[in-house]
Amino acid sequence: MKERRFVREVMESKSRVLMISFIVGAVFFLLILRLWHLQILNQKDYRSMSENNRLRFLPVAASRGSILDRNGNMLVNNRPSFSLAVIPQEVKDEGALLTQLSSLLMLDRTEMSERWEKSKGRAKYYPIVLASNITRDQVEIIEENRLMLPGVEVEIKPVREYSSGVLAAHLLGYIAEISENELNSKGFEEYNPGDYIGKTGIEKALDNELHGSDGGRQLEVDARGRVLRTISESYPTVGNSVVLTIDAALQKQAERSFGEQAGAAVAMDVNSGEILAFVSNPAYDPSLFSGKLPADKWKEYLEDKRHPLENKALTGQYPPGSTYKIITALAGLHEHKIDESTTITCNGSYDLGTSTFKCWNKRGHGTTNLKKSLRESCDVYYYQLGEKLGVDKIASAAKAFMLGAPMGVELQNEKAGLIPTAEWKQKRYGKRWYHGETLPVAIGQGYVLMTPIQMASMIATVANEGTVFRPHLVKRVVDADGKLLKEIKPEIIGTVGFSKESFRLVKQGLFAVVNEAGGTGGMARIYDVKVAGKTGTSQVVKMRDSKRSTPYQFRDHALFVAFAPYDKPEIAVAVVIEHGEHGGAAAAPIAARILSTYFEGKKPVRKESPAPSAEEEDESGDELPRVVKEPNISGNAAND
Repeated sequence: MKERRFVREVMESKSRVLMISFIVGAVFFLLILRLWHLQILNQKDYRSMSENNRLRFLPVAASRGSILDRNGNMLVNNRPSFSLAVIPQEVKDEGALLTQLSSLLMLDRTEMSERWEKSKGRAKYYPIVLASNITRDQVEIIEENRLMLPGVEVEIKPVREYSSGVLAAHLLGYIAEISENELNSKGFEEYNPGDYIGKTGIEKALDNELHGSDGGRQLEVDARGRVLRTISESYPTVGNSVVLTIDAALQKQAERSFGEQAGAAVAMDVNSGEILAFVSNPAYDPSLFSGKLPADKWKEYLEDKRHPLENKALTGQYPPGSTYKIITALAGLHEHKIDESTTITCNGSYDLGTSTFKCWNKRGHGTTNLKKSLRESCDVYYYQLGEKLGVDKIASAAKAFMLGAPMGVELQNEKAGLIPTAEWKQKRYGKRWYHGETLPVAIGQGYVLMTPIQMASMIATVANEGTVFRPHLVKRVVDADGKLLKEIKPEIIGTVGFSKESFRLVKQGLFAVVNEAGGTGGMARIYDVKVAGKTGTSQVVKMRDSKRSTPYQFRDHALFVAFAPYDKPEIAVAVVIEHGEHGGAAAAPIAARILSTYFEGKKPVRKESPAPSAEEEDESGDELPRVVKEPNISGNAAND
């Protein structure tokens, strides 16, 4: 018995020893496995974490390139601004820090928290921008309480300064902080939260040229965040500068000429396609969009019936009205439906089937040839010509001018306008084209739509007799030292294959519009320079009996296109006044001021005259150029 008991105890002891040995072995195996996992598999990750515990990266933002006008005048430059940033690895209690910052600096805690959340997943030593464009007073508060704000830094970043205020706002555009959607989009891989990018205009279209490359310093710090040494440093690369084709003085005068009226104007070099002035009125203040736009200002912009945020010169699509008679006349000459001596009798209206199409002059124009039809803008002449041509031949002439499609200007979101055809209507509405629909098209109504850029291109092509240049806004790109990197050459995108004689006859009519008795564009006459042009009025709603009672938003648009000098054209202008009612009275005087400013600027400066001071120069700009404002002899100038 004793022997058996002894054997059993020995066996139990061995089992316990084996069990304990197995457990100990398993524990050691797990420890070794964990050690292998830490030391071998995740060695790089933990080395990086270890380094990050003592390293700090301070980004240095690059300055964006400047934007200048064609004469080297500064339009957009940079100024320093302060941003509040925090280094996550040095913050133990995120919530407490945000509450403290909100209390000290009077900042929106929710907004700061959202910024923090968006930046999670990035290296913990990389600063997160919690607030941009903070004031100097707020910077002083941060510095005074630095010991109480672990991980908080003040970064100096360059922001845009628009030296001329709202001048050319829609053209220049604005920058703002990159959004979360943009950060996750293709092409933005090198950007970080808190970076500023172009959102509209030239700032957006040429962001890659203007942005530059950020630099930074990698520092070694102690447990209290004190800098011990600089480990590495890279310097920021300043962005390239962009020289535009516009003339700042001409742009300024063009914008002033609009006053409070809404509309757009484009002035273009007829021999190169360079845009000399690009106006969308009213404008907005682009500097407001770099930070947090005040709610009251945003509401003001949205509620303004003149739509100041819309780039009317680029995206505004308007019926061209009687300015389109230029296209119809050239189509008629090209198709041999009319010649210089072809006449019709205008009695104030034209009947087609059961429909009556009225002329703007209820009394009629009497016997009318091509020149008179343009000079006095006779609708009946173009009703009959349109009936002879048909919509497709008118469209063919318009498309020879590259109308009905974007012109390819550098800015994004350019609208195409619309040149209707019988095929287009069938595809769009599933209905055939009716004969009577051609008559409104012949006078620039109906389905026809054009942008101010297209109108300027059209009249420029008439002026140079058939060469369609691509309108462009950028003249060249230079680096920070002024070295030429890229120069934009004139680009021909089309040639109108009409005869010189056809252009000559139409241009004679356009000269008569401005300079002869009965012409509807007499208000565009200026001293010393012969101007040729065409007025237009486009309906917004169906004609009413009393226009005095028509609300603003339903009044007709006023248009005018022109070129000068008549004998050797240099500049073309298109002006649209929204709800201005009559092209001859509302749009033609603005075109005259633009043209007058252009030619005044070409006169040689007298050497004996002292240069005016900045204040004098600004004051002198308030006086409009001299324009010949003779009443039209026929008394009809205000009707088209």
